[in-house]
Formats: sequence, C-alpha cells, structure tokens
Amino acid sequence: MSAATHHRTALIVGASRGLGHAMAAELLTRGTTPETRWNVIGTVRAGARQTPLHTLAETHPDRVEIETLDITEPTQIKALHERLAQRTLDLLFVNAGTTNREPNQVIGDVSTEEFNNVMLTNALSPMRVIETLEALVPASGLIGAMSSGQGSIANNEQGMRELYRGSKAALNMFMRSFAARQHPARAMVVMAPGWIRTELGGDEAPYTLAEAVPPLVDVLLNKIARPGLEYLDRFGETVPW
Repeated sequence: MSAATHHRTALIVGASRGLGHAMAAELLTRGTTPETRWNVIGTVRAGARQTPLHTLAETHPDRVEIETLDITEPTQIKALHERLAQRTLDLLFVNAGTTNREPNQVIGDVSTEEFNNVMLTNALSPMRVIETLEALVPASGLIGAMSSGQGSIANNEQGMRELYRGSKAALNMFMRSFAARQHPARAMVVMAPGWIRTELGGDEAPYTLAEAVPPLVDVLLNKIARPGLEYLDRFGETVPW
C-alpha cells in the first residue's frame, strides 16, 4: 500500500473475525472520493492463518494491511507503535472482548486466574494500546474502544455475567480518566454494540453482524466531528454510565 495515499486510515485492533472484521469490511464501503475513502489496518494474533481478515486483505490488497498483535503483551504493543510510528491514524479503535468459562458465575466464585485474564484483556490491555498509540491520532481523529451495554452500572438491574460486566465498567472508567487528561478534548467513544451473533455473543443473540455493524460504523464516523468522550450504542443513543 502506498504511503502517499490520501485515504483516511483506521486501525482496528482485534479484527481477525467477528465484529472487528465486519467493521473493517464496512469501512471499506464508505466514501466516494480518495479523500473520503478508508484504508484499514487490522490486527491478528501471531500465528493466525487464513482468518476472514486475511481474505479481506486478499480481496483489497491496496486498502487492507494486517499487523500482528496480542494486546496482553506490552512488548508487542510497543513494537506495533514502532512499526506505525510514521503513520497517521484517523481512527484508532480497540475491539477486545473475552469472558470466563462460566460467564454466569457470581463474582465470589470466579477464580483469580480467570479474573486476571478477563480484566487484563477487556480493561487494562485496551488502555495500554490507546495510551501507546494515541500520538498517532491527530486532533481531528477518533479514539474508541468496544465496551458493552453490560458495562453500564446504572443499567445493571439483573446482575448476571458479573466478571464481564465489571471488566467493561472498568474499561469505561479508565477511558473517562484518559479523557480527563485530554486538553484540548478530542473525539473519543466507548461503544455498546448490543447483543450480536459472534463467537462471544453466541447463537442466541438477536442481531447478525450484517444488521448491527453498518449503524455502528455510522455512529463512529459521525462521532469524529464531536470532541469529548461519549458512551454510545449502535444507534447513537447515550448509554448511562
């Protein structure tokens, strides 16, 4: 891909399949001129073979790049920064999500190992990526992370999925702290995409990727024009913290 391209560039961290891959594919459909079209850099873990992102890159070799990254490894985040240091990222979006083997365990029954793994993947690691790469995003760009409606403390009236909820609530809080340090404010978002049929969401989820992702991408692109941090669902509605 030519470094001289005038296309806007999005880095989607965690784009090998599912929601991240669907977002990458959707971004490729946006824009009608070189200045408004999007190129995408998507990350996969080292050793990943023919993922849907690889197929997308084969179909669009001039517009899709693949980088390797395990967000739970700080040295890999640093190495990614070094590889991208001369690039401009108009959109930096961290799509990370995992849960424990028995997601409906009450928090007191969760093992220390699983607690550490979920909190590391869902809360700490996305912030490490954002803190490390934020300088590559201009003031006119957008920084975001995939949260969940289950991360809303105000809306938690049923319990269930307590570790997952807690990890996403932690991510929201860390993003609010990050936003408080931004002077002047830039555009930032934590997204609540809804219950979608992905590996994490399961087969019982009511919405397909094809239904959920286009409006989600609409929200992200519209958010670029609005500085400050917002917690939004895929329809652009505000989710209570």
